[in-house]
Amino acid sequence: MLHSDKDREDGNVRYVLTGEGAGTIFVIDENSGDLHATRRLDREEKASYTLSAKAVDKLTGRDLEGPSQFTIKIHDINDNEPKFTKDPYIASVQEMADVGTFVVQVTATDADDSTYGNSAKVVYSILQGQPYFSVEPETGIIRTALPNMNREVREHYQVVIQAKDMAGQMGGLSGTTTVNITLLDINNNPPRFPQGVYQFTVPESLEPGSTIGMLKATDADTGKNAEMEYTIMDDQDMFQISTKGITQEGVITLTKTLDYEKRKTYTLRVQVENVYLDPRFHSRESFRDTATVKVLVEDVDEPPVFKRPAYIMEVKENAEIGTIIGSVSAVDPDSSRNIVKYLIDWRTDMDHVFNIHPNNGSVYISRPLDREEQAWHNISVQATENNSLMSHVPVYVRVLDVNDNAPTFDNVDEAFVCENAKAGQRIQTVSASDADQPAGGHRFFFSLAPEASVNANFTVRDNKDNTASVVTVRSGYSRVQKSVYLVPVVIADGDSPVQSSTNTLTVRVCSCDRDGNMKQCNSEAFTLAAGLSTGALVAILLCVIILLMIVVLFTALRSQREKMEPLIISKEDVRDNVVSYNDEGGGEEDTQAFDIGTLRNPEVIEDTKHRRDIIPDSLYPSTRRLAATAARDNTDVQDFIAQRLQENDSDPAAPPYDSLATYAYEGSGSVAESLSSLESVSSEGLQDYNYLSEWGPRFKKLADMYGGEESEDS
Repeated sequence: MLHSDKDREDGNVRYVLTGEGAGTIFVIDENSGDLHATRRLDREEKASYTLSAKAVDKLTGRDLEGPSQFTIKIHDINDNEPKFTKDPYIASVQEMADVGTFVVQVTATDADDSTYGNSAKVVYSILQGQPYFSVEPETGIIRTALPNMNREVREHYQVVIQAKDMAGQMGGLSGTTTVNITLLDINNNPPRFPQGVYQFTVPESLEPGSTIGMLKATDADTGKNAEMEYTIMDDQDMFQISTKGITQEGVITLTKTLDYEKRKTYTLRVQVENVYLDPRFHSRESFRDTATVKVLVEDVDEPPVFKRPAYIMEVKENAEIGTIIGSVSAVDPDSSRNIVKYLIDWRTDMDHVFNIHPNNGSVYISRPLDREEQAWHNISVQATENNSLMSHVPVYVRVLDVNDNAPTFDNVDEAFVCENAKAGQRIQTVSASDADQPAGGHRFFFSLAPEASVNANFTVRDNKDNTASVVTVRSGYSRVQKSVYLVPVVIADGDSPVQSSTNTLTVRVCSCDRDGNMKQCNSEAFTLAAGLSTGALVAILLCVIILLMIVVLFTALRSQREKMEPLIISKEDVRDNVVSYNDEGGGEEDTQAFDIGTLRNPEVIEDTKHRRDIIPDSLYPSTRRLAATAARDNTDVQDFIAQRLQENDSDPAAPPYDSLATYAYEGSGSVAESLSSLESVSSEGLQDYNYLSEWGPRFKKLADMYGGEESEDS
C-alpha cells in the first residue's frame, strides 16, 4: 500500500503507478494507493520488479509529491521439482566387476532458489535396479552393488533413479530418470566342443587342398573374446586345420594324396583355445578343449599307376624295325589288381614311328629312324584297365648317332688359278662338314681322287686340321687352251664305318696382275677363242635385232588379217554372241519342273501327259498319230522361233545381225519312258525285265540281253 503525506483522505488525491509490469502485472488503487498483483508471480521467471508511484491532484492534475521508486522482490516457494539433464542415461560396465565399480553419474537440477531454505537441495535414491546397483544420495554416482554379475546370465539392466528436493524430506518435490546399463563381455568362458568324437568319410581320390570336414566349438563370450584357434596335436602331415573367420569353425583340409590300399583310417586329436585371454580371471589351461577326429578313407577305382613319372629311352638311328628300345610298367593300385593294357597316344606320334606291346609295355620301332631329321621323340604312353580308366606317362626317346653320312665341301666349291701361277702354289683352302655328330668330334681326311692323279694339274694337300689345300702341280695355265679344270677331292671321316665322298672343285683360269689379284676370268676366254673382234660382235648383235623386228612385224600383219575375216564362216562355226534360253529342272523324276507347253500355241497343248514312272497304257501308238504329233510339235516350234526372230529384228537393243539365238526343246518324251538305272527301286539281280519283250521290236535287243540272262540263270 502506498500513501502520500499530502493525502487528507478527502478524495482529491489520485495515485499513479509506472515501471515494470505497471498496469499489467501490478495495478494501484488510484484513490487509496493499494498495490495489487493481477496474476500469479513466478520467481523463476522474474525475481524482482522496479516500479515508481506518485500522487496527483485530481482537480488540477498537479503532482502533489514527486515520484517515489521502489522494488518488489518475489520470495521463492518450493514449486519446482528436480529435473535430470538426460532421460534416459546409457551406461555400461564390465561383467564380473567388483562391488562399488563406477558405472555412471546422473545429475538433476532444481529451479527453486538454492539460497532460500531447502527448496533446491536435491537428494538421489534408487527406485529400481536393486540389488545390482546403488546410487550415492548427494552425488548421483551409480555403482555396482552385486559381485560376479555374469553377462551370459543377464546382459541388460534398467535402473530408475529419483531426485527429491527439500533434502529428501516429506513434502519435497521429486523427478525420475531411467538408466540403461549393459554388461560388457570379458573372456570368462572357455571354448567347448559339443561332442568328444567326430567322424568323417572321404574317398581316396580326393584332391589335396580339399575340405575333409568342419568342427564347431561353442563359446558363450562374444566378439574378440569368442575368437578361437584350432590345432591338430598329432605329428602328421596329411591334414591341416584352419579357423574360418566369420563362423569360427575349424576347417580340416587334405594336404597329401590318400591311398586306401596303404591306410584306411586316420585318428586326429584336435585342440581349440581362445586367441585373446584375460589372465585376471582364469589361467590359460582352462581355456582349452580337445576332441577326437576319425577320418575314414573310402576305396575308389583308380587308374593304373606307372612306376616312374617319366621314361627316357635311347636307340641307335640304324636300329631295325621291330627293335625293342625299352619298356614301361604300370600296376592297378586297387586291391582287385586288374590287368593293365598299354597303348601309345597317337596324337603324340602322328607318324607312327613307335609301337608298344599291349601286354608287357615294351616299346619298339615301327618305322626307320634318322637322327639328323629328328634327334628326340616325345611320346605319351597310356595304361588302361578293363573299366576304361586310363593314365598317361611321358616317354622321351633319344636317337643315338651312327656314322651314316659322308662329309662334303663346306660352302666353297669354286676357285681360280692365275695364268702365271707357279708350281706348288696354293690356290684354295677347302673344309668339310658332316651331318653326323661323333662323340670325339670330327676328323676329316682329304686326298685327290685316284682317277685324277694321272697327268694331274692340281693336287690336294691335307692340312691335318680338317682342312686341305689345293696346290698347283705345274706352272703356266692358258685360258685359251683350257679355261676350267675340275678337281675331284675325296673326303673321308674318321668314324666307323668310314664314310667318304668325292666332291668336285671347279677351278677357273683367270688373268691376274703381278700381285696375283684376279683381273679377268673365263667369261672372256670364249670370245677370244672364237677370234672375234668388237666390230664383229656389234654386227652380229644388229643382225639379231633386225631378225626380231621382222618376226614381230609378220606376226602383227597376220593378226590383222584374221580380224578382217567374217565371224561366222559356216553354219557349223559359231564362236560368239550366242543367246541361250535355258531352264534346269530337278532331274528325271521332276516332270513338273519345266513345261515346254509355254512355248507352244495354247490352243494345241495336249491335255493328257504320260507319266514317266509307269508303263504307258498304249505301247504301240499308230504311225498316223505319231506323225501328226510330230508335225504339230514342229509347227509349234516353228511358230515360236518365227515370233522370237521378229522380236529380235524389231528390237534396237538386240544383238547384231550375225548373232545366233538357241532355244532348247526336249519334246514330249519317249513312250517307253526312261531306262535310267537311277530310277530302279531294286537291285539288278531282283529286277524283272520280261516286260521288255512286250514293248515291240525296238526293244528286242534289250529284251534279249536282260531276259536271256535271267532265263540262263534260271
